[in-house]
Amino acid sequence: QVQLVESGGGLVQPGGSLRLSCAASESARSIYYMGWYRQAPGKQRELVAAITSGGNTNYADSVKGRFTISRDNAKNMVYLQMNSLKPEDTAVYYCNVRGVLIGTNNWGQGTQVTVSS
Repeated sequence: QVQLVESGGGLVQPGGSLRLSCAASESARSIYYMGWYRQAPGKQRELVAAITSGGNTNYADSVKGRFTISRDNAKNMVYLQMNSLKPEDTAVYYCNVRGVLIGTNNWGQGTQVTVSS
């Protein structure tokens, strides 16, 4: 069972920035997919951004040009740089990783991001 620990959430004003981090206990070399999802109150969990072991990235249309996902395989980490934050970005953000040996259902505990003036 892979353990994931997210950090970096908090309260920020509209237009501000935050950087989320996710540390995986599993070696990143065995992980082919690392992603960030979010869930706002009353809404379904949705994909925000994902990155494959080959470096290919995918973003939700609502965050393109504002958010950047990256990974550091040496540190077993994935990051989400969030700029120009909007109130509608408010949600709990979850890290998800997938690998051949660990499967797909690997989630962190979530970190709250609140964008408000």
